[in-house]
Amino acid sequence: MTNRELFLQNVAQTSDFPLMLEIEKAEGVYLYGANGEKYIDLISGIGVSNVGHRHPRVVEAIKTQVDRYLHLMVYGEYVQSPQVLLAQRLTSLLPSTLSSVYFTNSGSEAIEGAMKLAKRYTGRGKIISCYDAYHGSTHGALSIGGNEKLKQNFRPLLPLTNRIYFGQERDLEQIDEQTAAVVVETVQGEAGVRVASPEYFKKLRRKCDEKGVLLVLDEIQCGFGRTGKFWAFEHYDISPDILVCAKGMGGGMPLGAFISSVEIMSVLKHNPILGHITTFGGHPVCCAASLATIEAIQQENLIYQVAEKAQLFLSMLQHPKIKASRNKGLMMAFEMENFESLKPVIDKAIKKGVITDWFLFCDNSMRVAPPLTISKNEIVQACEHILEAINES
Repeated sequence: MTNRELFLQNVAQTSDFPLMLEIEKAEGVYLYGANGEKYIDLISGIGVSNVGHRHPRVVEAIKTQVDRYLHLMVYGEYVQSPQVLLAQRLTSLLPSTLSSVYFTNSGSEAIEGAMKLAKRYTGRGKIISCYDAYHGSTHGALSIGGNEKLKQNFRPLLPLTNRIYFGQERDLEQIDEQTAAVVVETVQGEAGVRVASPEYFKKLRRKCDEKGVLLVLDEIQCGFGRTGKFWAFEHYDISPDILVCAKGMGGGMPLGAFISSVEIMSVLKHNPILGHITTFGGHPVCCAASLATIEAIQQENLIYQVAEKAQLFLSMLQHPKIKASRNKGLMMAFEMENFESLKPVIDKAIKKGVITDWFLFCDNSMRVAPPLTISKNEIVQACEHILEAINES
């Protein structure tokens, strides 16, 4: 049997129409197929490969760590240099109140940890999140997700979860003394790149402070330079009580984290002891890769190139069939009439060697979120192929 046949037979499927691209190699912004195909990856493996595929710094860090040790012990017991160095580097990039890092394997797990932490610290049970939010697919993360179609067949989910509309100041009145946390994507991703105003975030922060509620910002997709700042909340002159990150954090390796103050995080140590546990969270190889990712972002000045590269996409992807565009840095959405008009464009673009996608809760918009390392020439080439695909659809 071929690999494609075995894929369908033995690998659990998530849809009836997987892309079925068989990839043999990846480098930079390119994926290489089994029969010599070459694709520009404009979605970074869904927000993961911010420094491109197999960045030399990341690969070298992985190889170096593999020669030292792999998994040693469940998280939080041994002093492991990759974890320590990464935690120190992360906190150096954050406000002083965000000084304690809990490493996980993924964004969903980081959300789960943040939810538990907020409930434990405040002693409250209610969590508020937003309509059309996506925080992951695990039970708790799904419970605070904001799209009923994704949730309805898995109920009952967690109780005491309420939704508000992202960016709507009047909805902030729902934040009360029974609320443990408000969990918000700093930039809504699967809703199709939705951005709120600085005034909204300031009022959200103020309301949480008034009611003793923890503000949890989900930067799983929008962190690590994606928006033109290292953290998206830097655009809004606020800071969260708990920050959640993953995806672009690991440079292609599985890694997530929730970050808070020492005071807040300390409640997980007692009543009960080991209040949150993970076996593989903060795997030393993943942490080494993440540290190298941060170094690549900083030393190659990738963040400072984001605005110019985003503007090039916006200027080139102009077409009567593109009804609107939205972006925060290189987190971009190009809206078409409906899914039926978008899907053929995505399919034709792939055949031309450009990989794009749509959004879970906005299936009439094309997702564009390339590696931050993409060159201007690669942007021009990718946009030309997308425009060709639109004209042929």
